[in-house]
Amino acid sequence: MDTSANPTRPTIDIDIFSDVVCPWCYIGKRRFENGLDQIDEDLGVDFNVRYHAYQLDPDAAPGVATPVAEGYAKKFGGPEKAAEILAHVTTTAAQDGIEFNMDKALRANTLLAHRLIWLAGLPGSPVAQAAMKERLMQAYFTDGQHIGSHEVLGECAIELGFARADVESFLDSDQGVAEVQAEIEDARVNGITAVPTYVFNREWAIPGAQDADTFEKVLRKIAANMLKLADD
Repeated sequence: MDTSANPTRPTIDIDIFSDVVCPWCYIGKRRFENGLDQIDEDLGVDFNVRYHAYQLDPDAAPGVATPVAEGYAKKFGGPEKAAEILAHVTTTAAQDGIEFNMDKALRANTLLAHRLIWLAGLPGSPVAQAAMKERLMQAYFTDGQHIGSHEVLGECAIELGFARADVESFLDSDQGVAEVQAEIEDARVNGITAVPTYVFNREWAIPGAQDADTFEKVLRKIAANMLKLADD
């Protein structure tokens, strides 16, 4: 559905904190979008959705990629437990129409990826922020690409509509670094310790990859409350 704001209608601001390498963030993205699509245009409100950075592993070495299975084995107590977790998220993702190929996924520092998502969210961007987020998650979870690589990120952005020269110049600069770090700090200050987390109108939050019907019900309830206040 069209989420562009109409100045004559109330707008629900939705800030989504997530990481590119978080499987539940990808699953949650698909479920949230499905829930949003279930809402009729005549509900009476608009939606302003923005994605914000969060890093599950901020200390990961920039430019270095390692098999995700190795990282999960270290974090969750060995190869068998890692395989169990990866199989579970792969099956869950498939139920939501997402292909996970965790056997070839490469864990990497996500700061560069978050900078591209931030860039896509700027006014005048040729690419929707949600589309950039989707493409980078696909690169990681489905295609097994190194999403900490300038080359991979650049090609993803160019594929979506950014000019090559603009992307290469951006990635070679420090533009967006301070802004992305501010988003990460904003999450910390506001007590966000797990992702995905969905914050509505900067007032209350829902953690986790809820199902599409839950997102629909929450959005309808918020919309009803906003419309009631507007009428009072």
